[in-house]
Amino acid sequence: MTTRTSILFVLLAAATMLLFVVDLAVGSVAIPLGEVWRGLWDSSPESVAEPLRLVVRNFRLPKAVMALLAGASLSSVGLQMQTLFRNPLAGPYVLGVSSGASLGVSIMLLGLPLLGVSVANPVVQNIGVAGAAWIGAAAIMVVVMAVTARIKNIMTVLILGMMFGSAASAVVEIMQYLSPEGALKSYVVWTMGSLGGVTLAQLGIIVPIVVVGLVLSVLLIKPLNILLLGENYARTMGLNIKRTRLMVTITTVLLAGTITAYCGPIGFVGLAVPHVARMLFREADHKVLVPATMLTGTTTMLLCDIVSSLPANDIALPINTVSALVGIPVVVVVILRNRKMMM
Repeated sequence: MTTRTSILFVLLAAATMLLFVVDLAVGSVAIPLGEVWRGLWDSSPESVAEPLRLVVRNFRLPKAVMALLAGASLSSVGLQMQTLFRNPLAGPYVLGVSSGASLGVSIMLLGLPLLGVSVANPVVQNIGVAGAAWIGAAAIMVVVMAVTARIKNIMTVLILGMMFGSAASAVVEIMQYLSPEGALKSYVVWTMGSLGGVTLAQLGIIVPIVVVGLVLSVLLIKPLNILLLGENYARTMGLNIKRTRLMVTITTVLLAGTITAYCGPIGFVGLAVPHVARMLFREADHKVLVPATMLTGTTTMLLCDIVSSLPANDIALPINTVSALVGIPVVVVVILRNRKMMM
């Protein structure tokens, strides 16, 4: 690891810690950093007002932790998919994986009420929504990978992935049209994306799943490095392509599916952040890129959450809109730098 790379890692880690603290302080009511610190660690009644302690611990802390998890998860999945599909525009949102997760959640929130099945139970909502997102994300991912095994043209795979995502969105729109007003409103709010709806109890479910997914991402470093030289070369090196694809599928379902289930579809992070990491570190080696992408993702999501929660806003902006404004310029730059792939 070069000195430049080490310095970048230190700077990104410092930026992540700084933005995490700022995220705890920023909101509809700004809280001084000293009060944030006391609200987190000091439980004595006279140290800080009880309302501030509740705001910091029960609302802003889970939101900031969720920003860390979402940034690392979506960015890691995007990097894996771009390497596996050999496509710089691959990502959970573009290839329809997020749409598949949205389809699963819509069946849970919109489809079941149409059949007269209640989903008001908190346990059903916490576990059922995540399970539905995993199934939907896995379904789209399996179809895309099956197509990739037969079609080698990366642009064709990209277009088909977008078509699968559009098909899933069409089914969702049909259920929206048929759904009652209450269920429809809750689903529409979910689609806008939010990190603030996650509770401490839900974090108890999310954190272990995300940790498993990120560990799998680290285990994929060597196979992904081999895949950089093409599948034919990878086979000559003894790499089990099917097993690698299966691991990427599992990782994508765990990470993208879980984040989408609890935060809604967050676009452009998985697509844009891996390219930002490549530009910063000037590396193709996944030993550097995987941790670099995770750190860049956490920094990006914390920054997006801070912008969406600025005191100037009467209410928090949907995180999906802020991430799109951040990610779209990066995607434009990537397309302009890779014009040959569009020919």
